[in-house]
Amino acid sequence: MEPFSVRVTVRGYETDTQGHLNQAVYLNYAEHARWSMLQAAGISQAGLVGQGVGPVALETTISFRRELLAGDEVDVTCAFEWGEGKTFRIRQEIRKTDGTLAAEITAVGGIMNLTERKLVADPRAVFKELAADPDLLGL
Repeated sequence: MEPFSVRVTVRGYETDTQGHLNQAVYLNYAEHARWSMLQAAGISQAGLVGQGVGPVALETTISFRRELLAGDEVDVTCAFEWGEGKTFRIRQEIRKTDGTLAAEITAVGGIMNLTERKLVADPRAVFKELAADPDLLGL
């Protein structure tokens, strides 16, 4: 199964003085793809909050491979990797439409109980319960 993907066009105001996509914006693109994937699976922010939980980022690593410039169109992928504990991994790529890899992003996340302010024991179960299409999340 191909990973979930969303297309983004680099906007001029997102670039730095060298004309490159600002390094912080890569995180925005990754976050946009993650929320788009959750939404496509049938999970909304309101649905998560209604259950008293919310996703949290615990670690993020970006490997920059090629520059992106204003006007470039990119596809941002997103794939969840599930383990047995309280956390999960998210692997993402940002690729130009010609296939050039611009960045690789790996993240560790969890689901926080918003009342207890602690990670839930089984984030898979939370996502599986809320998702209309759990297959999209690899569940």
